[in-house]
Amino acid sequence: MRRRWWQPRPTGGAEHAGWLLDYTGVDPETEGIRETLCTIGNGYVATRGAAPEADDNRCHYPGTYAAGIFNRLRTRLHGHVHEDESLVNLPNWLTLRWRRPGERWVRPDGPDVSEYRQTLDLRAGVLHRRYRHIDGSGRATTVVSRMFVSMATPHVSALETTLVAENWSGMLQVRSGIDGRVANRQVAEYRSLAGRHLYPDGQGRDGDDGLWLRVCTTQSQVRVATAVRTRLFQAGARLTTRPRVEMLPGHPQQIWGIPVRAGQPLRVEKIAAHHTSRDRAVTEAAAASREAAARAGPFTELLSEQVRAWRRLWERSHIELHTDHPSPSLELNLHTFHLLVATSPNVTDLDAGVGARGLHGEGYRGHVFWDEVFVHRVLTLHLPEASRALLLYRWRRLDAARRAAAAIGCRGAMFPWQSGSNGREETPRELFNTRTDRWMPDRSALQRHVGLAVAYAVWQYYQATEDLDFLRTHGGELILETARFFADLARRNPRTGRYEITGVMGPDEFHDGYPDREVPGLDNNAYTNVMTVWLLRQALAVVGLLACRDGTSIPDRLGIDNGELARWTDITTRMYVPWHDDHIISQFDGYDGLAELDLDGYRRRYGNIGRLDLILAGEGDSPNRYRIGKQADVLMLLYLLSAEELRELLGSLGYDWPPETLPRTASYYLRRASHGSTLSRVVHAWVQARTDRTASFGSFTDALAADIRDTQGGTTREGIHLGAMAGTLDLAERCYLGIETRQDALWFNPRLPHEISRLHTLIAYRGHQLHVTATRAALALIASPCNAAPVTVHVAGQPPLTIGGGQQVSVPLIS
Repeated sequence: MRRRWWQPRPTGGAEHAGWLLDYTGVDPETEGIRETLCTIGNGYVATRGAAPEADDNRCHYPGTYAAGIFNRLRTRLHGHVHEDESLVNLPNWLTLRWRRPGERWVRPDGPDVSEYRQTLDLRAGVLHRRYRHIDGSGRATTVVSRMFVSMATPHVSALETTLVAENWSGMLQVRSGIDGRVANRQVAEYRSLAGRHLYPDGQGRDGDDGLWLRVCTTQSQVRVATAVRTRLFQAGARLTTRPRVEMLPGHPQQIWGIPVRAGQPLRVEKIAAHHTSRDRAVTEAAAASREAAARAGPFTELLSEQVRAWRRLWERSHIELHTDHPSPSLELNLHTFHLLVATSPNVTDLDAGVGARGLHGEGYRGHVFWDEVFVHRVLTLHLPEASRALLLYRWRRLDAARRAAAAIGCRGAMFPWQSGSNGREETPRELFNTRTDRWMPDRSALQRHVGLAVAYAVWQYYQATEDLDFLRTHGGELILETARFFADLARRNPRTGRYEITGVMGPDEFHDGYPDREVPGLDNNAYTNVMTVWLLRQALAVVGLLACRDGTSIPDRLGIDNGELARWTDITTRMYVPWHDDHIISQFDGYDGLAELDLDGYRRRYGNIGRLDLILAGEGDSPNRYRIGKQADVLMLLYLLSAEELRELLGSLGYDWPPETLPRTASYYLRRASHGSTLSRVVHAWVQARTDRTASFGSFTDALAADIRDTQGGTTREGIHLGAMAGTLDLAERCYLGIETRQDALWFNPRLPHEISRLHTLIAYRGHQLHVTATRAALALIASPCNAAPVTVHVAGQPPLTIGGGQQVSVPLIS
């Protein structure tokens, strides 16, 4: 009875296990993974789920990251000069510690801590923590905390800590501060490189409860300000005890000495505000943060706003899945949660892209890759305003992409494989193989297909929203300039009359050249060639859509004339696609002539063979010699395009791809994958949904578990795999419901795995909010009342129907 009131209480009615990510004890080996998965954020800023009492050590890694805040550093190492751009670890606002006078500050991983438990309430975005501390004299203290990064007020974060002396009375010291002495040193691979991105640029105090710190990035010169307001309460009343203030360089802090009595709680409320010099409508970052911290309401008021904001987001984003076996609802909800942490509607006023590791850690240096193609497929059907804002990141970097294309003799725009602050290529030219302690070439920048992902995302956004204004002002230019680049890459072979694309890498990533050729790059990667045809088709459609919209159409402004359009049309009927036996699309020219590799044997020898390229390099060998794959390549075509759409596209090129060849193609590549990327099982589950539904559900659950179980062998501690998390949501939704947005219509072709009995979601489509429920027997649609024009819906090959605001339909499904 004595301790009952301070047991953790999940906020917002989240009592169901599907909404609580729960951990007990402190495990140094997995704590980094837990901190990643317990990251809280709001699209603008995110904070890893480290304890407020924790330091950067072998066990813990506190980290706070703001969208789009990058910095470059140079390092001379092993005879090489490296210039690397990273998402910057920002000052730690969480710092809050306690002790009895004369003793050490309590650490959450110390031997005197027991009953440690942390629970992330996904529904409310609140991280709960509780533990007991018992000193050498048997004095027990219970500590309970709640913290969140406000979804309702994006610049504000909050921490509440309650300390209860269970069986003792006396003095207790509390220390609250801002630690700006942080560096980027989370990723082991980067620790030998420079990592200190910040220098102090001012600090001070505001009254008896306020502190502020301003830092500046060393190269990009972004000023980042954090202000905190710390208040103490006993018996429901605020204490007026004045703290001792210590202005350590880059680490201002306050220390209170408070008398406590056994059983009487001491509550510490810490409110933080974050601003940067890149924010809009602020005169100066520190002034904005200080004002926001002083103006913010009490913790309970901010918490109520947080619960309401997350409730609204979950209403728009929640996917409900019912199975005959243990439900994966926790994993699905966790993936949705972290997608929202990284890409919530709070991004709409930011210049930020989709980082492959979200805002959750320093893996991949926070760079933007092609993972956005997986993310936008989910956002366009739930939070289209966020999708639009994130696509503008690419549009603002079109000039950089144009310069990159011109540098290799092409027109149009060539987007970089890794992008950061200004859109230049951030992919390193070499990587250090820890297995051999040697540098080896990194040719990843040859993955030109990132531009195809950008254009695909733009077109999917338009199909889902019919946002013609965006197409006219931004999206159309992205599609047309990307199309122009890929059309220039394609060269007509005079011998065959077919267009070919040479010198690239495909999504597979293991193959960067031919074993007998010194010049890197592959010829006619099927994914790149086919998606180029798809892109040029959409580009021609965009030209028609934008014709005569105003006096200066985008094609006219870009100088796209009839001759160029005619060449695009010609490519869409004459692109070369490589094949080998049994109508199987070859991954690239010559793929079928490579040797086979005993993948099972390598698994027995090495266990995790995800980075088979490094393993083979350590053996003096190369994946370029073998028919293997890190992840899906040819099968990516079936992820982005329906089998019917792909068959029609290949037919327009003069290639016959009968329906019975799909399972043979899938089987051929499925058994040659090492699954070196978390994206791999997402795509494989997608393809298997049409060929082997039981296997599909197995791959789906494997993909759901990738970060929770850290199946990539230690990478989750460096940040979530955002593309794979979004991909699992896409699987549950677009794949198993068979959703497509094309030809100005919404298409459904449900194929629920046998394990799923019911699937429900709410999607946004052209101004409508559509409740979609599928069972094995029927598909039901309910449109929320609205004034949007009725939309056309196709269900499982049956005659099209229309649905408008306030209407509902139910269509029986034929097994």
